Amino acid sequence: MIVLGIETSCDETAAAVVRDGHQVLASVIASQVAKHAPYGGVVPEIAAREHLQAVDPIVRQAVEQAAITIEDVDAVAVTATPGLLPALLVGVAYAKGLAASLERPLIAVDHLQAHVFGALIDHPEHVRNPATYPLLALIVSGGHTLLVLVADDGACRTIGQTLDDAAGEAFDKAAKILNLGYPGGPVIDQLATSGNAKAIEFPQGLTGRAGTPVRPEDRYNFSFSGVKTSLLQHVRKRFGPDGAATDAQVPELLDVIASFQGAVVAVLVRKTIAAATEFGAATVVLCGGVACNRRLRRKMQAATDAGGVKLITAPPKYCVDNAAMIAGLGCYQFDAGMISPLDVDAEPRARPFSELPFGPAR
Repeated sequence: MIVLGIETSCDETAAAVVRDGHQVLASVIASQVAKHAPYGGVVPEIAAREHLQAVDPIVRQAVEQAAITIEDVDAVAVTATPGLLPALLVGVAYAKGLAASLERPLIAVDHLQAHVFGALIDHPEHVRNPATYPLLALIVSGGHTLLVLVADDGACRTIGQTLDDAAGEAFDKAAKILNLGYPGGPVIDQLATSGNAKAIEFPQGLTGRAGTPVRPEDRYNFSFSGVKTSLLQHVRKRFGPDGAATDAQVPELLDVIASFQGAVVAVLVRKTIAAATEFGAATVVLCGGVACNRRLRRKMQAATDAGGVKLITAPPKYCVDNAAMIAGLGCYQFDAGMISPLDVDAEPRARPFSELPFGPAR
């Protein structure tokens, strides 16, 4: 079965062709980072305009790269939720028109579910192996941070999520405070390697480290607004109101960057491992854009090794927004009979999901 996937949830226009859920025949991405960098974040109207211009050429490029014709496609999968509404609408409208013209099924895919699948797309042996489950997924990106527990029949529940900023959003805001440009995650990841992550003790929200007990309902929830505020106060105190470090202060600035990243990563790892232990997870999946962060990958690997839990980390090309994960999950949704009507709506807000269409018990 061949599925064409389309992704336009934020600032990447992507198309991919995947056979039988795991064989990626083509994956093409057009980034808009340069368009949004002057604004320090993604502007929805600009994103939609860029998607309108790029989506058809990107789809054509993916089909050509896959060495197929558009008529060879058995179904069209598209990100329908969550994301920026103007951006989502472009992809959904295009996919509807393409599916109707080809007389092929339309499959509306949840972007967050697809990120989980993105870590597994190269590993069909894990998807079908009962020993992989229960699976605990840490989905961590610019807009979302949550922990989802997945059983072998695909049943899943969210056991923790951010109460304010997502981890990726915290990195972007930190980069803005530090005058590092946009997007913040990659530049912080790079600069932090030259700093001392233990130089400054930034707060680690909802962990109880500050002496305030964590409410039971927040045990696996996340909060990054406190560490962001602490960073702002520290930068203003040390580098002035505009946060501009002098040449002589560059080593100190690097320590600040490394310490901030270290605090965020420590929270992500600590809560993930605690949840994996409590719920008896056999596998931890690390996915989403922030899963590209090298310190997070390294610390999570060390923690899961110490805890005797298998770690599956999405490769960088499937951490970022891409259409291969959309098409791959679309294959499983098709097999499960999860076909969408042509009047399906785009939904900007994330919604709790109760099942994934894969697992050995399905």
